[in-house]
Amino acid sequence: MSRLVAVSNRVAIPRSGKSAGGLAVGLMAAFKEQGGLWFGWSGRTIDGEPGPAKLTTSGNVRFATIDIGEDDFTGYYAGYSNNTLWPLLHFMLGFFSYSRSDHEAYWRVNRLFAERLIPLLQPDDLIWVHDYHLFPLGQTLREAGVDRPVGFFLHVPFPGFDVLKALPRYDVLLKALSAYDVVGLQTQPDVDALRECFTQPDIGGEVLDDGRIRAFGRVFNAAAFPIGIDVEQCRSLSTDNLERPQVERFRVSLRDRKLIIGVDRLDYSKGLELRFRAYESLLENYPTLRGHVAFMQIAPPTRSEVDTYMAIRNELEQAAGNINGRFAEVDWVPIRYLNRSYDRSLLMALFRLARVGLVTPIRDGMNLVAKEYVASQDPDDPGVLVLSRLAGAAIELAEGAVLVNPFDREGVAEGMQRAIEMPLAERRDRYRAMMEILTRNDIHAWCRRFIGALENG
Repeated sequence: MSRLVAVSNRVAIPRSGKSAGGLAVGLMAAFKEQGGLWFGWSGRTIDGEPGPAKLTTSGNVRFATIDIGEDDFTGYYAGYSNNTLWPLLHFMLGFFSYSRSDHEAYWRVNRLFAERLIPLLQPDDLIWVHDYHLFPLGQTLREAGVDRPVGFFLHVPFPGFDVLKALPRYDVLLKALSAYDVVGLQTQPDVDALRECFTQPDIGGEVLDDGRIRAFGRVFNAAAFPIGIDVEQCRSLSTDNLERPQVERFRVSLRDRKLIIGVDRLDYSKGLELRFRAYESLLENYPTLRGHVAFMQIAPPTRSEVDTYMAIRNELEQAAGNINGRFAEVDWVPIRYLNRSYDRSLLMALFRLARVGLVTPIRDGMNLVAKEYVASQDPDDPGVLVLSRLAGAAIELAEGAVLVNPFDREGVAEGMQRAIEMPLAERRDRYRAMMEILTRNDIHAWCRRFIGALENG
């Protein structure tokens, strides 16, 4: 059996008490079945030239991490990855900025990844590169002579050409993608957008009869591989942690109020201020719900070195304060806004307590919180998922979720009200429909499908 080598910006070495993100959960599911090597940044920046990768082992997985030079890191991460690519890929050009120096730093770091990874490779490796930080890695590996199967999975959306052309030298990005054998995206619309970009006259690519793309002298497979979750793990975590003192105290504090919960990284793509204002409209338009619902938003900070994210934090704190000041009573606070991280086991238990899971991003590649919320529910008395149409998960969960447009403040309020008042029989039907999809397309199926495609070329 070939060894799996996964490469990502950060490496999530298992540590007690730490909550793993979607990429980490997905890769650990792949490694659980066959072991392998996980390579990426250590989280440290240094002065001078970074040294070779540092190796550690946990179970059947080896973790290889490298440091990044401080000067290059700023341009690579805060600059090109998060001020250029992140807003571009989320169709949010109002946050987009570009500089050639950032672009050059981005490529230097990708070359560093390739240089430090190559000595660790074995002849039968399958290499699986993850996300927008590492678009060029496949090309840098090919230029160094690596001829092993190399696949790439993009965890965020891929825009159509009208958006992509805002990126200076977008042709360089597309050429880099053509170096992979398999390019995986979250949804079929993302695949269609990628094909549109490659078939522009100045790129000159074509889509072959079997769906593969020919461009820049290469032929590669581009397909949708919607990422799933570990359904059984979510279910067991949600039940096993209900008796934790922290959960029990929270349950008592609810006093039989219906809980609406949101859990998102603090990011402008998540539409959190719009969500807060939609909840405000719920309290305005349905006054009988005042004092009978509680909204808890957990939004751990992210990318604190990027100025935009500090502004988002300030806006949310102000919005939460305004709404609480307007509607709160001595025994009821409408919004509990928590700007910190919580471990995953606690979150699953909180999901199980919530009547409404509120997931309303402005744009999202998939959104695993939506899936985890559903998997954590009590089958006999499930809550309702209120989900943005602009999340990739809406394609799979359309039959069971209450779909809303996050820009329609009144519409999101109506969706919440509908979820709160939904009869038990309808809630059960919707839950069963979504669980059928989640179980069939779980995280293990995602890993098997992508690795199978990479093995088969």
